[in-house]
Amino acid sequence: MDGTISLVLLLLFLWGLISRRSARVELTAPAVFVLVGLVLATCLGSMDLNLSHETVKAVAEICLTWILFTDAARLSFPVLRPDLGLYVRLLLIGLPLCIGLGTLLATGLLPGVSGWAALFVGAALAPTDAALGASMMTNPVVPERVRRLINVESGLNDGIATPVVVMALAGTAAATGEGHGGGAAIQELAVGLAYGAVLGLVGGWLMRTALRKGWAAEEFAGPAVLALALLSYLSAIAIGGNGFVAAFVAGLAFGTAHGGAPKWQLEFTEQSGTVLSLLVWLLFGAVLVPAAFPHMTWQSALYAVLSLTVVRMVPVALSLLGTRMDRATVLFIGWFGPRGLATIIFSLLALEGLAPSVSQKVLPVLVLTVLLSVLAHGLSAGPLARRYAASLPARATGRSGPSSHSIPVRRLSGSADPHGDSAPRG
Repeated sequence: MDGTISLVLLLLFLWGLISRRSARVELTAPAVFVLVGLVLATCLGSMDLNLSHETVKAVAEICLTWILFTDAARLSFPVLRPDLGLYVRLLLIGLPLCIGLGTLLATGLLPGVSGWAALFVGAALAPTDAALGASMMTNPVVPERVRRLINVESGLNDGIATPVVVMALAGTAAATGEGHGGGAAIQELAVGLAYGAVLGLVGGWLMRTALRKGWAAEEFAGPAVLALALLSYLSAIAIGGNGFVAAFVAGLAFGTAHGGAPKWQLEFTEQSGTVLSLLVWLLFGAVLVPAAFPHMTWQSALYAVLSLTVVRMVPVALSLLGTRMDRATVLFIGWFGPRGLATIIFSLLALEGLAPSVSQKVLPVLVLTVLLSVLAHGLSAGPLARRYAASLPARATGRSGPSSHSIPVRRLSGSADPHGDSAPRG
């Protein structure tokens, strides 16, 4: 294990050296770390998968906790207000439609998958990950309004989908005698919701007051926020609540107490989450791909293709009816719904929490969808952004409203601005 850990740390260091350069050739971190995970697991035989499940689960849970908290905490109502109606449409109409359509497709297409398991597949594949299209998200030729829509949707849909995933996992486990069923899950969700709201509001108020009065040093605010995010998860579990829901709601409440938490307060937690997310991508290649590959079928392959196209794009189109958005923009937003980190983490939790007879049916479609998304969205981000921008009137690419960078893009492909929107610090 020491040798494996050393290789992973070396990879992280080397990626830090070439991260900006890699963005120019559309080389994404997910693709690299998935490939390295596959090599470690299959070629070198240096990762004992049977002993790694608890570690994998812990890494996945911490990573998702930090992502849920920071994605929620960084939102600011003044930034959201100009297009609030569009966010509501995408999240409260498009997302449920996506989950429902994905569930129906799983029930009809995937052998042996129905009921709670089908709902788990539909919900686990609904959240999007804007980081897989980071070169598009930082490309100034794409209108800022469009980038902002995709980014905000990606930042919130994983938190909104999480309760559905938790319910589906509980129901699936109970159906095989492995869990307590939906009633206990509903109680946990309610406790997590209430507790997260209180903790986030109190924590946000205390942080804001301490900074204003000069009690807190600004350089320690970042680690304090990281601790608060993890506290919301662990303490919610300790009192019988759902930790993921508590983390997401605590982030919303923390941001509300600040009117949108300042970027510098969240930067330490976001950077820590980025490191963990790279490890999750590596574990995806080392653990999930080998576990799912022997059970892949033509049905799982067809579902993966439909999930990235019809299941995503039709709900987006329906949710945006009546908004006067042109067809090219609707198609662009619909296509850039990559499946990434949230789906991987939900898959890792399923691998740990579900009976093998069930996980062998649901994991292949999740894994294959993410793999196709890494390739398809990673390779198409730059070319499609340029093609889409070329189809728009010149005035459409100009700045309008708050900058899209008011809501930071979660980046995995590097400092990731090959177009010069940002510069390295120093």
